[in-house]
Amino acid sequence: MKVEVSTEMHAVCPDFVGACITANIKNTEYSADLWREIDALGDECRQTLTTESLKTMESIQATRRIYKLCGKDPSRYRPSGEALVRRVLQGKKLYQIDTLVDLINLASMKFGYSIGAFDADKFRGETLTLGIGREGEPYEGIGRGMLNIAGLPVYRDSTGGVGTPTSDNERTKVTLATTHLLVLVNGYDGSEQGVTDTAEYIMQLIDKYCEAQNSAYYIYK
Repeated sequence: MKVEVSTEMHAVCPDFVGACITANIKNTEYSADLWREIDALGDECRQTLTTESLKTMESIQATRRIYKLCGKDPSRYRPSGEALVRRVLQGKKLYQIDTLVDLINLASMKFGYSIGAFDADKFRGETLTLGIGREGEPYEGIGRGMLNIAGLPVYRDSTGGVGTPTSDNERTKVTLATTHLLVLVNGYDGSEQGVTDTAEYIMQLIDKYCEAQNSAYYIYK
């Protein structure tokens, strides 16, 4: 699968850097060891961050800035990286979904990037393109119903939208039956090092918790 950035997205975020990770994996319902890592990071976040200082993290700050430039209120449609850490700082536990989704949430909390995880077998066509959502564009967010994505950064395959930093699409979501994984790390801060570190961390997690095979990643801009 080729991933590309549209002209309209380059216009608002010329420094965008992304990472595309692919792997064959085995998903499971729950991993106690993974949740020990998640809980430990949650404790660390509560000791070092507040809901206000969180916004100053460059990865989160940059995503909020792009939301505004694209025409969306980042306080109403929160990017997932920010929303996860805010939930922890408010004393709430993260939702337990499945091992694959849980480890992606861990990586997003750790680095602050919004990260999309997809079942690669559910894509249509050969290319994913990062653009900006349009008025009236149909999009069913995972667990959110129909979502107004006008003004949100959005990846599209040949059928339509599959992922935004606020919510991925029901059509291409990962499940326990997923065996072919594709993950996108969104670096609206332009930090190739930050995006690379995040991608390599995810590679370690899927190897440790999802029996990854044939895993690889590449950087795109």
